[in-house]
Formats: sequence, structure tokens, C-alpha cells
Amino acid sequence: MNPKSEKRLYLVTGASGYVGGRLVRTLIEEKLDVRILVRDWHKIQGQPWASSVEISEGSAENRADLDSALTGIHTAYYLLHSINLGPDFDEIEAKMARDFAQAAEAAGVSQIVYLGGIANDKNISKHLASRARTGAELASTSVPVMELRAGIIIGSGSASFEMLRHLTHRLPIMTTPKWVMNRTHPIAIRDILYYLKNAALLPAPVGKVFDIGGPEVLTYADMMQKFAKLSGLKKRIIVKIPVLTPGLSSLWIGLVTPVPTALARPLVGSLISEVVADPAKSINATIPPPPEGLTDVSTAMTLALSKISAHSVETRWSDATSPTAPWQKAQGDPEWAGEAVLRDRREVITDVSAEKIWRQIEGIGGEHGWFGSDFLWWARGLIDRGVGGVGLRRGRRDPDFLRIGESLDFWRVEELEPGRRLKLYAEMVLPGKAWLEFTVDSENGKTHIVQEATFYPRGLGGQLYWHAIAPLHLFVFPTMIRNIVKRARKDA
Repeated sequence: MNPKSEKRLYLVTGASGYVGGRLVRTLIEEKLDVRILVRDWHKIQGQPWASSVEISEGSAENRADLDSALTGIHTAYYLLHSINLGPDFDEIEAKMARDFAQAAEAAGVSQIVYLGGIANDKNISKHLASRARTGAELASTSVPVMELRAGIIIGSGSASFEMLRHLTHRLPIMTTPKWVMNRTHPIAIRDILYYLKNAALLPAPVGKVFDIGGPEVLTYADMMQKFAKLSGLKKRIIVKIPVLTPGLSSLWIGLVTPVPTALARPLVGSLISEVVADPAKSINATIPPPPEGLTDVSTAMTLALSKISAHSVETRWSDATSPTAPWQKAQGDPEWAGEAVLRDRREVITDVSAEKIWRQIEGIGGEHGWFGSDFLWWARGLIDRGVGGVGLRRGRRDPDFLRIGESLDFWRVEELEPGRRLKLYAEMVLPGKAWLEFTVDSENGKTHIVQEATFYPRGLGGQLYWHAIAPLHLFVFPTMIRNIVKRARKDA
């Protein structure tokens, strides 16, 4: 039977993440019926496919939410990770997978498709071991699990690619740990999506583990040299030293690249193993390779760079937040909850059109900067990275347009009314919760702009923090709103 002629409903978990967001779009293009499970539907409101899917709002850690999301599902895609939840992330991942499998069995799901990591080396990292254990937990019930194990994903916006390109761009001479000479089996994001899509179109469920990789096996050093050549850079000088442990390497990567230390740690941990597909676990008999062949590394990198240059990156590694991320808990905190509320409010009325003002506001951050005092913003980002935060280097997905739920330097877009209102939630390390909000209105032929910073301090430390930086606010915030108007007037 042709699966497209059979009424199937597909569930995608992790739809707000890097792979999940692209998979949803791919399935919709195949005219398939898709439901997504997300903690907050606002998070995907800006996605072009948001109106084309069923939305099940809830948590994968809540059985009632799982039961609701899995009802009527034929194939469920499991794309959830918990690697940023501390030292016990592997236990958390195992329990989440086990609960999901049991809920899927109770709901009568026919197939689970899981994207994991290649784990054939005896010297396996905790991250890769957890990925393999997750697959085993998912397969612990009667529901067939098709586990696709991949290596480094090459694509615009992937954490692995961002780490690779920024290391190569910024360090013409680098001292590196021994793992840069370990073999890896990279795969293009387009090929990941090809296999995930075709898993949906199989005539019958499959319960098996497959390794998927691109056409080349390379060392990490090889990939850096390939990237340098494609980018028109000189060949990188790589000096291997034995003292850089994965922990030290992740700290170094956190300083040099946009990828924060917390995320770099599992990525580096994976590189201490040889991540090469096992021919005995080939997927070719189940899903043949694409007719045009798998994408080689140079082509994958070129495609990724072209997407970045054209500002058409569809999803980024920073789109996803962990289940305990502050953004997930921030929305709708009531002022009557008993917390002190500290504010810095600025208002300006100008004859510059609201459209011109909004264009500047929506373009804030990233390569456009923060309208003055950029050194202070940079210093705050550096401090944030030093205490384990994300810092400013995440940048933006697009330099001019925003969507709800995406990251913007060390902020996240919490609310967005195009042309009128932008509300950002601070994901920097703070003794409290902070927002930055802009509102634009037209009144009697004039444009009224309101810029408001709001801070909910946590205890005495939060109060002291706000008052300690208040002198900087007296410089930063007036400068920001003044320069927004100034730049809009200049563009007009």
C-alpha cells in the first residue's frame, strides 16, 4: 500500500529545534499530516508552517501530555535531548525515552523514528552513550523503533558547523587536542532530512538500528582545512598538544565560537570517539541513497555558507531551549506574585515614520549592534560567558527579521507584533528575570516609541545587582532609544 494513500498522522517532537523544525517543513511538503508536541505554542508561531500542523501543547515529561499528543499517531519522531540539564542528563534522557515508549505503546503507535548518534567506538563519550541508551529505552516496548545514528551534521545553523567555521575563521594558528585527528563521518542536513522523510513513507514498520553517514570519512582537522579552502582562507596551522582535555577544550570553544561551553562540552565529548558508520548497519536495503547521491562535505559546506550569506537560515542550534530554560518559565509572570518590579522606561515622540522606526527595532542586535554603548554590551556578554551563560555571540538567524522563540544574542524573542511591539527575554545569567520591550504607535501624525527594561530581582542579590548597574543604565538606555530614532531618520 502507498503510505500517502493511507491515512497516517505523524508526530514530531522537538519541532522547535534545529532538525525538528526542518523535518516538519519537509513532511508538509510531502503532503503528510503532521502534529507537533511543544511546551509553548508561541515558540513556533513565527514558523511558516505553523498554520499547517496540529499543535499539541505540553511536556514530554508529563504522561497526560504524552497520551494526548500520541493519540491517533501512526509514526512518532523522537528528537528530544536533555544534554544541558547537568551531570545526570543521561538518567533524565533515559527516563524521558522510557516514558515516551510506554505512552506510544498504550496509544497504539505503529512506528517510532529516533535520530541518535553513531556509537561504534569502545572509547565512547557519555553523550554518545546516552544517545545509544535512549534508543534502547525507546525500543523497550512492543513498538518498532527505527534508530538512525548520525555523525557530525553539516548544515547552516547546526551547532557542529558553527563550531567548525568559527574555529577555522578566527584561528589561523591553533593548538588543538589529539581528538582533531580522530576520524568522523559527517553528513549533510539535507541527507538527514532525506532519511527521516523516507522513514515516514515506508510501507511497514521497521525495528532496527542504522548508521547513516555521508560519502567521506575525514578527521576534524581535514574538515577545518576543507572549510578554510572553501572560504578563501590560508591553510590552517594545527599544533596538537596532549594536555587539552574535553573539559578544557569546551571552555576554549566557548570563548572562541558562538557555541556556549555547556553545549560545546557534549560536542567535544563526542569527538574523542571515532564516529564512523558501521557497514553492517547500512540503511541502503531499507532506504536507498538519494538518486543524486549523498552530499559530499565540500558541497554541504558550500550550501551552508550560501544559506548564511543569503540570510536564509531556516533553523539554528540556538532555537531549542532545554525543558528548564528560563524562557519556558518566564511568560506571564504576574506582577501581583509578590516580587519587586524594577523598571527603566524611556519614551520619545518623533516625526520619523513608525515603519522606519520599527525597521531599526526589529534589526537590533547581531551584526547591527545595540545602537550605541556596544562596548558595554560586549563586556556584559563576555562576563556572561565567563559565568557559564550564552553571551552575545549567538547573534541572529536573520539580520533584519525576527520570529517568536528564536535567540537574539543573549535574549530570546518572547513576543512579537510586527510593526508595533517586540518583547525580549534575557537568557543571560542573572539574579532574577529581565525583559527588554519596545512599543511603536502613531499618534496625530507623530510616532510614539516606548522602550522599557523590566527586572524581577531574586532576593537581595537581585536588588543589589540592579542598583549596582543603574549608573550604566543611565547611559545605555537613553543612548539606545536616541540612536534608534537617529538611524531611522538617516535611513529615511
